[in-house]
Parts: sequence; structure tokens; C-alpha cells
Amino acid sequence: MAIIPAVDDSASLRQMVAFKLKSNDHEVLGTADGQEGLNAAQCRNFDLVISDVNMPKLDGIALFLGLRNLPGYRATPLLMLATESGDDQKQQRRSADATGLLGKPFNPDKLHNVVRQVLN
Repeated sequence: MAIIPAVDDSASLRQMVAFKLKSNDHEVLGTADGQEGLNAAQCRNFDLVISDVNMPKLDGIALFLGLRNLPGYRATPLLMLATESGDDQKQQRRSADATGLLGKPFNPDKLHNVVRQVLN
């Protein structure tokens, strides 16, 4: 079982991610923006972080860069959720040192498969 925050300003998307991950026996913490996610990561260790890109307060790029600066998160898998998955988003993923990029809306089975791959 992994402990995973679902960081997204959309409550319905956080719920969808949480539903799928909890059905696969993961513990999920929902946070509404990147700042909340970063604050939570400073208080506990997560096995994987899943985050939206565009959010208020602190976007997903800044969140991932902040996480990579924390000693316990240098090798933690970071998955980015983005509405688009074109070249610009791929470049953003690389610049934020994200492990992977999932398009939104996401396919729950694909999410499960990607999570399983990055955790193994």
C-alpha cells in the first residue's frame, strides 16, 4: 500500500483519483492546491505524488520543483495531470522533473497501470 496525495483544485477530480487508488488499497490524501501539497509533504513522506498543473497559490510545476528540493523527495515518483499533453506540456514535465504525464480526463485503468509501474 502506498500513501499518495492527489493535488488538484478540482474536488471532483481529486475524488475520482482517490476512488481509483483506494480501490487498489492505496491511502490517498486530497489537497486543493500545490501549496497544500507541499506543506503536507514537509510533514510526512509520500510514496508517489499526483498533481494537476494549473492550480491557484502554487501550480504543479512549482510544487514538483519544491518537492525535488526536499531531501526525502529526490527520487519519489511525481505524476503530472494535464488537460493537454502536447510538446509544451512534455517540456513542462521535464523542467519540473516529473516522472510521467497523464492526460485529463484520465482513464482510471491507465492511472492504475501507471501508478503500479512507477511504484515497482
